[in-house]
Amino acid sequence: MEMESSGGERPRLPERLQRREEERQREVEKKRQEKDGQAVLEEKSGYFNSCFGLERAAIEEVLAGEAPVVGTEALDDVSGRIQRLQKLLNDSMMFLPSYDIRQAQDQLLRLQGALEVRRQELQPKKKFAFKSRKKEAPTGAASDTVPSSAPANRAKETPSQPQCGLQGLSGQVLYMEPDRICQNDVQLSQLRDCTVTLAGSPGTLHIRDLSGCKVLCGPVASSVFVDNCTDCLFTFPCQQLRTHSTHDCRFYLHVTSRAIIEDCSRLLFAPFTWSYPNIQQDYERAGLDQSRNNWDQVDDFNWLAMGVKSPNWDVIPEEERITHWN
Repeated sequence: MEMESSGGERPRLPERLQRREEERQREVEKKRQEKDGQAVLEEKSGYFNSCFGLERAAIEEVLAGEAPVVGTEALDDVSGRIQRLQKLLNDSMMFLPSYDIRQAQDQLLRLQGALEVRRQELQPKKKFAFKSRKKEAPTGAASDTVPSSAPANRAKETPSQPQCGLQGLSGQVLYMEPDRICQNDVQLSQLRDCTVTLAGSPGTLHIRDLSGCKVLCGPVASSVFVDNCTDCLFTFPCQQLRTHSTHDCRFYLHVTSRAIIEDCSRLLFAPFTWSYPNIQQDYERAGLDQSRNNWDQVDDFNWLAMGVKSPNWDVIPEEERITHWN
């Protein structure tokens, strides 16, 4: 029998061993790619934490300054910087761990709260006054939204008070003019069985102690805070939603970060569908990204089970969602 020469072809491995070798090489390549990908994510995450931390510290230093050095112009600049930080967070959510996202959201909320405190320090504290008008139509009517020319109970806002709102009313149909709420901090509190229409773009929206109410609001430039509400219907676009001690409520939501709930139960969510004339201009004024809507991404701070959805919120089935609001 002739022996194969040293210059001949290398004997082929048996097919079974060859398949095993190919699988091994694929697994090695997969692990290499995962390692490279993890390194990229860690690099991006590190860059975010560095930029976010430095800017947060700079904002905190401004907010800790003494009046009158920290005046209205400085606070307006801080507001813009906080919004840019929020955008940085929104753009980085695809690669940040959930813990880092929550930490950043909490820090943004604290910055926003500190900013509002400093704004209040620059203004004399005034109570809201309400002017009584003609009795409104029943709230159960289909045309709950009151046109601007229609009579309504509205907050009487003084020129020196930058905030506006409604408080302590029951069974009313309420409407606020767009120019009265534009980029202002709007407060709704202690309302019962009311329908509130805010066809404009607030800077921040605070909702507290509402029961059986319907609130329709245009694009909110920063955050919406909902506290101690029951049996309500809310619809609004915003950068961030923070909901506390609220039960049996429905949210038709456009949110560019993630909604946060705490001490809540039986909350239902669906995408934002309400509209009104000039809403597109209000979106642009608020600086919200209409292509990004995390309406069904809800973080429950009372539910820490990884990979298991919180029982405290759910999605409204499509067939049960409101599509026509008027």
